[in-house]
Amino acid sequence: MIEFWLSAGLLCLVAVSFLLIPLLRGRKVQAEEDRTALNVTLYQERLREVEQQHQAGTLDAEQLQAARDEAARELLADTEGSEARQGRRLGRAVPLVAVVLVPVLAVLLYLQWGAIDQVEQARTFAGEPHSIEEMTTRLEQAVQNNPESAEGWYFLGRSYMAQQRAADAARAFGQAVKVAGREPELLGQWAQALYFAADKQWSPQLDALTSEALKADPEEVTSLGLLGIAAYEEQRFADAIGYWERLVAVLPEGDPSRQAIAGGIERARQELGSPADDVSAAQPQAAGLQVRVELAPALRDKVQPGDVVFVFARAASGPPMPLAAKRLTVADLPATVSLSDSDAMMPQLKLSAFDQVQLVARISRAGDAKSGEWIGQGQPLASSTQDVQRLVIDSPDGTPP
Repeated sequence: MIEFWLSAGLLCLVAVSFLLIPLLRGRKVQAEEDRTALNVTLYQERLREVEQQHQAGTLDAEQLQAARDEAARELLADTEGSEARQGRRLGRAVPLVAVVLVPVLAVLLYLQWGAIDQVEQARTFAGEPHSIEEMTTRLEQAVQNNPESAEGWYFLGRSYMAQQRAADAARAFGQAVKVAGREPELLGQWAQALYFAADKQWSPQLDALTSEALKADPEEVTSLGLLGIAAYEEQRFADAIGYWERLVAVLPEGDPSRQAIAGGIERARQELGSPADDVSAAQPQAAGLQVRVELAPALRDKVQPGDVVFVFARAASGPPMPLAAKRLTVADLPATVSLSDSDAMMPQLKLSAFDQVQLVARISRAGDAKSGEWIGQGQPLASSTQDVQRLVIDSPDGTPP
């Protein structure tokens, strides 16, 4: 902010310099006025001299009058324009007052109607953050400078959630709701943060928030996902399937979370014993791989329980995109997952369509399936392999698949 105020001060100095010009000119006017006063004094002395000469008999009446007229003409010539200069003198006080008032009024008016908070916020966000912790610090500073910024509180809440700070996130989303109003998306995010802050314990407040959000927007994705999670945790698997199916229906086709939700629906159906995903005995068994995913002991202190784990199979020779994928968290490890055609990312690219595949497990704190912090990769194997494959996450993730 020092640079800003220095620039503002320089501009005020330029403005004041224009106001000082009349004062500088006033010095010349003062000198002219002093000269006029001197001329008047000399005129009066001249009149006294000619009067004395007249009384002494040196000058007659006609010569006396001629001398008076000559002295008057000289005075008039020397004081010509004095009235105009007197008029200018009357305005000398105005520039002097303006020189004092302009900087003061400029500061007061800017503090009242200026954008000092936006200037401070732009300075805060100058440059790319190097970590999510640095981004969180910037957002905290931003909402401190401008507590009426709903966007600032919203992104601060998202940043807290990415760091598994659900209680702090709940407070941030609560402030966002207070500033922006009860928008469905904000209500859903607030409810989700409160749910995880309470160690996945449902409450009447959460029920009220999600109901209000879905009443305003029946396709509010955070509320639908949260209700599905809560129902699954309470073993209300039919309700969980219903909420998650509604969620999948409104997500874009390319959304990476669709696969994770589809996996949740599959597990809920398995818990119910639903035959919806069973295949007929007369049909060939779809290709599937059983993968045991583990975390190397050396990495246990370098990851967080909420970090996302993507487990997928890709063609050993073919398109680089995953053929089938599942989404877990570090807290779920070690875990055994099944990858089959039902987990296909695209209908035309199924696991069974490729003879050789490679198994990959990636940890991404940001939830990005394409890049992350740590990775484990297996050797190419047949897509029809029946044995459980062991996959250990043990290496830095330097190159996306």
